[in-house]
Amino acid sequence: MKDIEEMDPSMQNEEEMSAETETSANESLKEESTETSQEPENAESDANKGDADVNEGDGEATKAPTLEEQLEEAQAKIAELNDKYLRLMAEFDNYRKRVMKEKTELIKSAGTKVITTILPVLDDMERAEQNMEKMDDVAALKEGLLLIFDKFMKLMATEGLKKIEAIDKVFDTDYHEAIAMVPGQPDDKKGKVIDCIQTGYMLNDKVIRHAKVAVAQ
Repeated sequence: MKDIEEMDPSMQNEEEMSAETETSANESLKEESTETSQEPENAESDANKGDADVNEGDGEATKAPTLEEQLEEAQAKIAELNDKYLRLMAEFDNYRKRVMKEKTELIKSAGTKVITTILPVLDDMERAEQNMEKMDDVAALKEGLLLIFDKFMKLMATEGLKKIEAIDKVFDTDYHEAIAMVPGQPDDKKGKVIDCIQTGYMLNDKVIRHAKVAVAQ
């Protein structure tokens, strides 16, 4: 009996191993059951999320401006641009008028300056005219007139006026205007100015009147 009651150690180990195997199998089944029960929950969560995305997309679609809103916005923009255009046109017109006024005043001021410059010469000419009847000496009268003319030319030179030299100069269309060609001239005179019919002038190195000349041919 003792031998029957006592169990073989190897048999005990086998029983323990089978018990452990059974326990592991039960735990595996339990985990699978838990995962299976969680899958529907995850699927339901994903479905809810998809519905939310759809609803969100619908919300964005409803926020898009309508044709009427777009038209109103375009009309407001056109009105704004038209207002800017009218303002710019008004500013430009005022600027143009101001520039024309300043230009006119500048021309008047320049004329006033020139007239003021030659007033002393006019005074000298007036005195010479008053003394002409009293003077019998023609040479003195001529000398006085030459002095007045010289004074006048010096005043004009201060304003930038310069006489164009013509006699014995090579004919130059930039400064001279030929009104006559004189044939039969010596070779050293050909192509040169031999007579000045009307004096030319330059103002600040710009020709304001060409000298009218006769050229040797």
